[in-house]
Amino acid sequence: MTFQPSLVITGSAMLLALLVLSNNATAQSKGGKHACSEANPAQLCTAANTCGSASSPCTVDVKRTANAASSTPGISNAKPNALFCVKVGTTVKWISTEKENGFVVDVGPSSPFDPSGAIIGGSDRSVSVVAKRTGCFKYSAGACRSGAIYGMCGTGYAKLIVTDGK
Repeated sequence: MTFQPSLVITGSAMLLALLVLSNNATAQSKGGKHACSEANPAQLCTAANTCGSASSPCTVDVKRTANAASSTPGISNAKPNALFCVKVGTTVKWISTEKENGFVVDVGPSSPFDPSGAIIGGSDRSVSVVAKRTGCFKYSAGACRSGAIYGMCGTGYAKLIVTDGK
C-alpha cells in the first residue's frame, strides 16, 4: 500500500469540517463586544486593513499554530486572526503555505461568498470564492497537519467585513 498525502489531508480536512461546523454555531452565539456589534462595522475598514480589489484577489493563508489555527490576509503587517475587509466583487483565495496542511473555513449559514458553504482546501489545493454580500461576518478557520498524532487539528476565529466599495 502506498502513502498518498493528499488523501490524508483531505480526510483530515473532512474530519475537521465536522468539528468546525459543530463548534461554529456556539462560537457565533457567544456574547462580547467585537467589530460585528458596532452600529456601522464598515467604518472600521481602512486602506491598511482592506485586502484585494475587483482586479486583484485577496489571499488568506490558513495555518496550524501551536495551540489553534490562524488565518492571515495578504496585507502588509497583517496579524493572524485580525479583522480584515474586502469589497463586494473581490475574489478571496484561501491557501495554506504550510506543507501537508488541510483547512476548513466556515462563515456559517449567512456566508457572503459565492459559492457559499464550508471552504475546504489545503497546501495542495487553494480555494477561491467571491465576496457577494455586504456585512460583518465572524468565521472559524480550522487547520490539520497530515500525519500528526496528538494535537493534529486546531481552530481559530476571526472577523471579515465586506463593504459595498463606495
